[in-house]
Amino acid sequence: MLIYKVFRAPEWAQMQRDGQTAGAPVDLADGYIHFSTAAQLRVTLAKHFGGGSDLTLLACDPQAFGDDLRWEPSRGGDLFPHLYRELRQTDVLWARAIEGTSDNQNIGDLE
Repeated sequence: MLIYKVFRAPEWAQMQRDGQTAGAPVDLADGYIHFSTAAQLRVTLAKHFGGGSDLTLLACDPQAFGDDLRWEPSRGGDLFPHLYRELRQTDVLWARAIEGTSDNQNIGDLE
């Protein structure tokens, strides 16, 4: 199973430039980096990125984070993966643009 992070263009550019990131503004405010599972991703996109363009989807292996990743209750009581350290470029298995509109964002095959 993979977990996913969505970045806006400036956030993704910063990570590529620096090789790591403490996350998006919401991550900085909450003190951890928010991820979603494949089952949670479409709702995350609609709720937090609706109408957005220039989005990048990153995939990571949750087992690679060890104890730095915690599964904590969030939206509707679902357990969401939260990373309590910086996300490094070397953590990312793949990254790709999210195509489409806020009503129909194409995230493609997630595995």
